[in-house]
Amino acid sequence: MAKLAIDTKIQKWGNSLGLSVSGAIKDIPHFTENTPVKVAIFEDGFIVKKTLQPSDFLPFSEAQLLEEPDAFTSHGELPASPLESEIIE
Repeated sequence: MAKLAIDTKIQKWGNSLGLSVSGAIKDIPHFTENTPVKVAIFEDGFIVKKTLQPSDFLPFSEAQLLEEPDAFTSHGELPASPLESEIIE
């Protein structure tokens, strides 16, 4: 469900057509300059959504994962238990 609907128009920008992303169009989804987006295209229009960045859902960077584990990061003291879905009876 849309949080807000705005009537606007697509205008010519140089050799292309453009839609100004300003005001509520940028503020509600928190778009900033260079925000990566995914555009889904349909016969009657398109939808623009932010793409998730690895930092949005991964707790560690690639560099951190490649570092040698130490006593703090290895978590060797934690016992591993199988998930219920991993148990075959």
